[in-house]
Amino acid sequence: MVAPWTLAPVVARRAAEHPERPLVVATGPGAAAGAGGASGPRHAGGGGPRRMLTFGQVDAQATALAAALAELGIAEGDRIAVNLPNCPEWLVTLVAAARLGAVLVPVSPRLNYHELKYQLRHAEASCVVTVERHRGIDYLQLFETLLPELPDLHYLVTVGDEELWYDDRIFQYEDLLSKGAGRPVPAPRALDGDSDLALLYTSGTMGKPKGVRLSHRGVLETAMRTGEAIELTPDDRAFAAVPLFAVFGFGVAVGAMALGTTLVLQEEFDAAGALALIERERVTVLHGVPTTFHLLMREPGFDPARLRAAGLRTGIVAGSPVSEALARRIRRWCDVQVAYGLTETGPTVAITRFADPDEKRLGTVGRPLPGVDVMAVDVVSGALHGPREAVGEIAVRSRGVMLGYARMPGETARAFTADGFFLTGDLGILDDDGYLRIVGRRKETIVRGGYQIFPREVEDQLRAHPAVDDVCVIGVPHDVLGELVCACVVPVEGAVVTGADLRSFARDTMADHKIPDLVRFFDAFPMTGSGKVRRRELERTIALDPTVTAGV
Repeated sequence: MVAPWTLAPVVARRAAEHPERPLVVATGPGAAAGAGGASGPRHAGGGGPRRMLTFGQVDAQATALAAALAELGIAEGDRIAVNLPNCPEWLVTLVAAARLGAVLVPVSPRLNYHELKYQLRHAEASCVVTVERHRGIDYLQLFETLLPELPDLHYLVTVGDEELWYDDRIFQYEDLLSKGAGRPVPAPRALDGDSDLALLYTSGTMGKPKGVRLSHRGVLETAMRTGEAIELTPDDRAFAAVPLFAVFGFGVAVGAMALGTTLVLQEEFDAAGALALIERERVTVLHGVPTTFHLLMREPGFDPARLRAAGLRTGIVAGSPVSEALARRIRRWCDVQVAYGLTETGPTVAITRFADPDEKRLGTVGRPLPGVDVMAVDVVSGALHGPREAVGEIAVRSRGVMLGYARMPGETARAFTADGFFLTGDLGILDDDGYLRIVGRRKETIVRGGYQIFPREVEDQLRAHPAVDDVCVIGVPHDVLGELVCACVVPVEGAVVTGADLRSFARDTMADHKIPDLVRFFDAFPMTGSGKVRRRELERTIALDPTVTAGV
């Protein structure tokens, strides 16, 4: 018997209640277009043909795909990787895997050969559902090379139109839907809410990506509580301007399925297309990382009045630090909530609410979700402490927290306290009202001349300068002081600003030891696929700068 806190029965229940309600509306340049659903005319500025699947269609196609995969021998506990951009087939594959009791392994379609090989081998994936071509990469050719090197990988399912007659391990997605239609799906025997739903890999900004095991109940409960915090209803149309392979997008997708909301997808985010999509699809809820909102507001066609007229009311900004200045700018046209979480926490730990006072909505990441315990850990003694005692490492305990790192028992053990709290690596403090304020990453803390400096504090101050579009503060090794404070800055387009200008600005807003010793300018920051700055890459770039000690 399948437990109620598993994904497939939740989707089936929604499909039975409202079979004709749209579950997913998607546009894109067509990497996955033409498969698995309705297609329509191309829309100017919208990025490609419009495709829509109802709850009933997603449920039926997921059942057919699961039945076809079962006939190939894919069973409960097997790993099914999905290498697709944002598209309806992604959601169908997720539900099909859940119906089989298999584990979904989302991978980024931006990975290179070696990155993809590492994740698929580490995950021990039995099957991959992949786009044929994306961003100039021929995945059919790539997998021809990969298949002999991955002994656990038995089948490749391709989304596209190419005829694949030359390998009996390769199947077309549409063919499997046809073969599985009307056939029964074997019921998983041991599946319950504590079973693995997905294996998501961390972005790898600080080293090799780790496979994070998330449970059915953990993801479902966290996604639903997050949706409730922003008052999400079946009447909403939520635009996930984030990739589904990252935990933010994954959680948004599961939340839409569980709460009966229509999910609007863009194959890959681009600001002009996104603005057109919001208007055309009457989007009411917008989810994105800070970079998403920066790019939207920078777009020449950005018109807050038109977005509000289309029905846009709220959303979530998360995934990386959100400054008070950015939160204020966004809320002038979209009453967003700020959320905090990690891949390992499934993701949401805390989120602001509409009823919160402005100072809490702008200066914190809100209060923990129901059922989530948050403490701070003293970085010296390791003791847990409560509100206002001191800045400490944020520790989280909830159903949403990961089951562990795949094939890494040592890493898993080190990630938890004896009381079962997951150590996030983030530094923060809880106030008397239970609101959480994040001050930085423990590993990113800069020690300059004996002073501890949290990069986020400096970043938030520098973002207030009118010529600064984005900023990332890193530590640079120094023989005398230990580390220097280096501000990496992306200036506002057309603005003229110097390092001396920003240092002078900093003197009026922060303590002397926090003033950047170095200021380096960039056209753009190197980013992960989920919208985070690659700090390690910035550090390497600065380390190669021969003038790195200038100004000290």
